[in-house]
Amino acid sequence: MKKNLLFLAAALLALSGSLNAKVPVIGISAYTADESCKADLTYIKCIQAAGAIPIVIPMTSDESQLEQVLTLVDGVIMTGGEDFDPYRCYGEEPLKEMRITNPDRDDFDIKLVRAAVAKGVPVLGICRGEQLLGVAFGGALWQDIPTQVEGSVKHNQIPTNPKYPTHSIKIEKGSILYGLFGEESMLVNSFHHQAIKKMPGGLKATARAADGIVEAVERDGSRIAGFKDEGGFIFGVQFHPEIMFAVGGNSKFLKIFEMFVEEARKYSVK
Repeated sequence: MKKNLLFLAAALLALSGSLNAKVPVIGISAYTADESCKADLTYIKCIQAAGAIPIVIPMTSDESQLEQVLTLVDGVIMTGGEDFDPYRCYGEEPLKEMRITNPDRDDFDIKLVRAAVAKGVPVLGICRGEQLLGVAFGGALWQDIPTQVEGSVKHNQIPTNPKYPTHSIKIEKGSILYGLFGEESMLVNSFHHQAIKKMPGGLKATARAADGIVEAVERDGSRIAGFKDEGGFIFGVQFHPEIMFAVGGNSKFLKIFEMFVEEARKYSVK
């Protein structure tokens, strides 16, 4: 009997170790260009460096396919890209400063992130991906920060190399970013002219630029109002940590991906 109990304990310990050793799979939202479905290598390199396996989620309008994809991944990164169509996504007429939009991608991203949140799959939004956390759940965007926000700082640093930080953000104590870096202020890179203006219920801004523009988003401790929400991990940043690490070699920003991979690992063994 004692030998049997020892064998059972050893088997359970081995099983626990194998679960803890599982390598998370992270889905990366794709975009289309030149008849190709793509994801930037910067995201892929960061996921690999953080200890996970990246896969690219191709654009599709088929919600059943997205549901199947979400059974294969342990986390989803919503990537940067075009402007959101303001009329279709949050009911505003487009300003003349609007840039290129891609309604097919808008539909894909919104369906994917809603499905992930409904299932409890961890979500990380970067740049457009942070803005998506607003528009997909009932929020709205500044369509053009330079013309709509008085006294705005420069949020599109082109032609400055994207690997360099160019403006500061103030970080809320107790937030995810503060937990990662232990700083109330830090420098980030910046490549956008839109940002969250109206925050959905269930989410909150935890970092802002000097002009008040939202630079980081996370849960406020509750579920997202009006949508199916299993309470999974949600985090978004307006800057590009993947470029700071993969192009600039700044290992500090890899912490964001390491943290996200750990959240994906927790989800994978539930």
